[in-house]
Amino acid sequence: MASRNQRTIRKETSAEGVGFLTGADVSLRFLPAPENHGVVFQRVDLNGQPCVPAAHDFLVPRQRRTGISGNGATIELVEHVMSALAGLQVDNCLIEINAPETPGFDGSCKAVVDALLIADFEEQSATKPQLRVPKPLHVTAEDGSMIDARPFGREGQTITYLLDYGPNSPIPAQSYTVNVTPETFVNEICFARTFILDSEIASLKALGYGPRTTAKDLLVFTADGVLDNELKAADECARHKILDCIGDFALTGCDVQGYFNAWRTGHQTNHELMRQLQDASAAEDLETQVA
Repeated sequence: MASRNQRTIRKETSAEGVGFLTGADVSLRFLPAPENHGVVFQRVDLNGQPCVPAAHDFLVPRQRRTGISGNGATIELVEHVMSALAGLQVDNCLIEINAPETPGFDGSCKAVVDALLIADFEEQSATKPQLRVPKPLHVTAEDGSMIDARPFGREGQTITYLLDYGPNSPIPAQSYTVNVTPETFVNEICFARTFILDSEIASLKALGYGPRTTAKDLLVFTADGVLDNELKAADECARHKILDCIGDFALTGCDVQGYFNAWRTGHQTNHELMRQLQDASAAEDLETQVA
């Protein structure tokens, strides 16, 4: 992932689905945007159609998902859409959305990837900002999950994810490593679906989540295996966690370059690592200027 020019989509495209949280019918309309525009969501269902940039400054605390909020609008579950855009190196895009959350689709971002591939891409003049890991970084969450970042010996972003919930979990221990490029993203990552334990469903339903979501819409793990569904890869859960990492990293607005090693990490841990990385990069730039 050497320095490259920014890209947008060549023509508008769309994707529709049902929201995992609210059960709403959701439409996404992806529009080309000028260079240095970034990715911006626009709530067309609200008065004034407010826009919210998909950036760290607009993150809001959430459990099990990534949400952004600003200008009187909130958009939940942006990580899968952001992963699709980042994986395909679409840097500038306006996304019109008619609901407070993106569609759940099948629990992956393949539907968005398919829509973007149909739209095709257009290279722009400005250079995409780079965010390189300048030194080893480490984040550990209260539950013991952790993620590390370290400088890489070559250009690009490589992510290793180790998923291990212990010997009593119905989700088997697994790991996956990928050097993220548009080709590897399409072939190895974008189809990987989100997952949940059947024992977690009742508490989420009690909160009002998932009124129209069934086991066909994501991977539900029981003691006897996956409920009413089939895995697309033995390590699909680890691949999906990498999909989440790519989407969360994209909120920096940069091509994030380095080697990342994650163990049971979630969205909050990913966001904290990116905050540390931005701080470390800014400090290194300041030291270079002073020297």
